Amino acid sequence: MGTRYIITLTPEERVELTNLTKTRKSDSRTALFARALLLSERPPEGLGWPSKDVCEALGFGESTLERLKKRFLECGMERAIERKPLETPQKDIKLDGAFEARLIALACSPAPEGRARWTVRLLAEKAVELEYVDAVSAMSVQRILKKTNLDLTKGSTGKSRQKVTPRL
Repeated sequence: MGTRYIITLTPEERVELTNLTKTRKSDSRTALFARALLLSERPPEGLGWPSKDVCEALGFGESTLERLKKRFLECGMERAIERKPLETPQKDIKLDGAFEARLIALACSPAPEGRARWTVRLLAEKAVELEYVDAVSAMSVQRILKKTNLDLTKGSTGKSRQKVTPRL
C-alpha cells in the first residue's frame, strides 16, 4: 500500500506530539499514535520515514497508519490520536454481588417442597419470585454458581467439605 496522505506538522504540533511520547501521562495507544505521526511527517527540509518502515518500527499495519494520517488531516491532531467516544452508553449491571450472595444463600437453603434438590431453572424462577431481580436466565444463574464451585447435585450444598486429619 502506497502513501496516500502526506503530513506536515507545525512546530507547535511537533512539540505537543513529542511531549505526548516522552511523558508517561498519556495511555500507550495515544503515545504510539503520536510517535507514528512524528515519524511519518514529511518535513520541508527532507524526506521522512516511509510508511512501511514506520509500521514495522511501531508494530501495526499500513492501513492503520493511513487511517491515522487521514484522521489527522481531516479532523485535527486531538481527534486523530484520542479514542473515539462511545456512541452507545454502557449497560447497567443487573446481577451485582448482592444478587449473587442472595442466590448462593438460596441455593444452600433446603430444596422446595416435593423436590430432592434445587435446579438452575428453579433457582432462576425463585429469584424472580422473591424479587431479587426483575428477570434472570437459567444460564446466568448457572454461571454464578459455577464461579463459586457450588454443585447442586450434591446432597448437602450448604456444608463445607470435611478435612481429613492425618494420623500421627
